[in-house]
Amino acid sequence: MSRRPGRTGGLAAAFAGLGALQTLAFVHSAVAWWLPLLCTGLLARAVLDSPPARAAWLGGAYAGGWITAGTWWLYISMHRYGGLVAPLAALAVLALALALALYTALAMAAVARWRCGRTLPDAALFACAWLLAELARGLLFTGFPWVASGYAQVDGPLAWLAPWVGVYGIGAVAAGLAAGLATARRGQRLWPALLAAALAVPGLFGPLEFSQAGGELRVALLQTNIAQDEKFSLERLPAAMAWAAQAMTDARAELVVAPETALPVLPDQLDTLMPGLWPGLVAHFSRPDGGAALFGMPLGDALQGYSNAVVGLAPVPMPVPTAATANLPAGAVYRYDKSHLVPFGEFIPTGFGWFTRLMNIPLGDFNRGHLVQPSLPWRGQRIAPNICYEDLFGEELAQRFGDDASAPTLLVNLSNIGWFGDSAAIPQHLAISRMRSLELQRPMLRATNTGATAVVDHRGRVQAELPPLTRGVLLAQVQGRSGRTPFARWAAAFGLWPLIALGGAGLAWAAGCSRRRHRRHHIPAR
Repeated sequence: MSRRPGRTGGLAAAFAGLGALQTLAFVHSAVAWWLPLLCTGLLARAVLDSPPARAAWLGGAYAGGWITAGTWWLYISMHRYGGLVAPLAALAVLALALALALYTALAMAAVARWRCGRTLPDAALFACAWLLAELARGLLFTGFPWVASGYAQVDGPLAWLAPWVGVYGIGAVAAGLAAGLATARRGQRLWPALLAAALAVPGLFGPLEFSQAGGELRVALLQTNIAQDEKFSLERLPAAMAWAAQAMTDARAELVVAPETALPVLPDQLDTLMPGLWPGLVAHFSRPDGGAALFGMPLGDALQGYSNAVVGLAPVPMPVPTAATANLPAGAVYRYDKSHLVPFGEFIPTGFGWFTRLMNIPLGDFNRGHLVQPSLPWRGQRIAPNICYEDLFGEELAQRFGDDASAPTLLVNLSNIGWFGDSAAIPQHLAISRMRSLELQRPMLRATNTGATAVVDHRGRVQAELPPLTRGVLLAQVQGRSGRTPFARWAAAFGLWPLIALGGAGLAWAAGCSRRRHRRHHIPAR
């Protein structure tokens, strides 16, 4: 008997609410890590008791609520700073969420189509379909893996799996457990509980150590706290850059890091706006006792194009690979160009020029840097920068871990998410950086405009942090690490293809079992 459309619509609304509810764990993982397991379990139970069309509807609603609630702050950038009228900005956020939710909708339809009615195979099928949906969201059309389900476990009992299988693997394991616990029938509930316990117990002791301690650095991390609508203001720009330059030279540290676009103008423009600023920075960090500095600024010209870059200053000579010293401003010793660009913010996708023209914000169309670029060698460490959005892509950071001799010992994230105001984007991005530290077992230094400016150790724990939306300098001692995790090894060699193959094999196996079952019992296709 078919269900009434109104009832299906009501269920879809309820599951959209469940998807939105579970996003609390992406901000409060320490106390809410269990919430996505509960919500995903309820979704699995409904999907495994539904025909494919209804399962797709419920899965799409769940993912739509999840992504909308997890990324609602995109509205701030488009409306408050971009000048897009409120209804159109809200519609754009919803349209993005629903488009990305299609992956989960297709995955849930596949689960409903190929389920066999037994707890273990159906839980494995759910996990594989979930994995492929998340991989599709993280990889296709440059990827947008924000609030991927594994981040909810950064403080949870499954975090110990990060150096083995990464955030997508954690998400798949959590989804399979949730499905098994929620759908096990009477007499079949023992094995899901035992499996859950077996996976949770190692979390009491933390992840295995695959890396070894190296030397230490005294670091200073700047939080500039420039409102996004003032960041490019010619009236306020000189004062903001003067504070950043003064804070960098006043810091008593071996490594000073300032945020993405801490100097938001090209080197020749900087000479015009503030003639003494650049020579003063170069002179300070050229001294033997001046330490080294990394900070964000745009580089390039109209002929060669522009890049969102990190520039390094340090005493010379330095043994920096030539790939990191090309086309540098006078006195600089290191350069890193952002590789994974943000759609609409740093490049305009084909066919969407009309949309960006509606917004009154300084959008870039930057060149992409190479995926693997040299680290900055300094005081016995190999320091590898990444810029803002890039630390969402652990498989790309892992490409720098191809061998022990050149693998970074410290990771540095320079960010500016001032576009999103005082929102959940700040703690969410900190959780993302923490997951990268867990996966690769490297400390992550975060220098941001509005937060979260923090030092994260190799086990994903926050060692020191500035309050968000304040101006200040965070001083800390950080210890470099060497050695590679299993995730770093296989992701450096194969990217995410092992997980894609695993998920695809699981779906193929389930489809084959379903066909054999239908032939054996003459069950008509749903």
